[in-house]
Amino acid sequence: MTNSSSAPPADRRVRRTRAALQRALIDLVEERDLAQISVADVVECAEVNRSTFYAHYQDVHELAEAACTEMIDDLIGVVLAIDPTRAEEPPGATEDPDPPLTAFFAHFAEHAGLYRSLLGPTGSARVIEHVRRRAMAAAHASGQLPTPDSSPAADPSDVPHDVPAAFVAGALMGVATDWLQRGCPRTPVEMTTLTKPLLRALAAGTHAPPLP
Repeated sequence: MTNSSSAPPADRRVRRTRAALQRALIDLVEERDLAQISVADVVECAEVNRSTFYAHYQDVHELAEAACTEMIDDLIGVVLAIDPTRAEEPPGATEDPDPPLTAFFAHFAEHAGLYRSLLGPTGSARVIEHVRRRAMAAAHASGQLPTPDSSPAADPSDVPHDVPAAFVAGALMGVATDWLQRGCPRTPVEMTTLTKPLLRALAAGTHAPPLP
């Protein structure tokens, strides 16, 4: 990987400009819904001109995808660590029945303002689909669920028709988004306690013999 200090000045300028635009959007979505944010708002906050914005992004939605990419990658890492088949601990053995799953909910809570705006009813359909497909690819690549083929696919566009992976991704995103929209009324550990049995039921179902 090229070190930023050794990268050509033009590359460093591009990275700085994109970082400024992404930071501006993240700051703005903490204050208002994504649908209420215009290119003019972003360039004013980032202190760049409109031509600079369009040199990097087509619109605010594309910027939103880029702005939350690092956070999404952190989220995908958590999804990869979730094992629906992991045996539950005996009662009282631990306060957290599944740390990776708790980390999934904690990640959403940490960035609640951003995700609530991006994934809520007034958010970006493109970003929602982007997150869903990345989560599905992670569930497919994790190897924790039976898949149509044995080759993990890192690129969401390369994932075959994998119903269990799609179900896990959609379920986790749906539960987390609903939790966010309600103001996170339960703790991440409580969410894990409620969600874990559902994932275990899914894992058990995918291993069940096919119906005659």
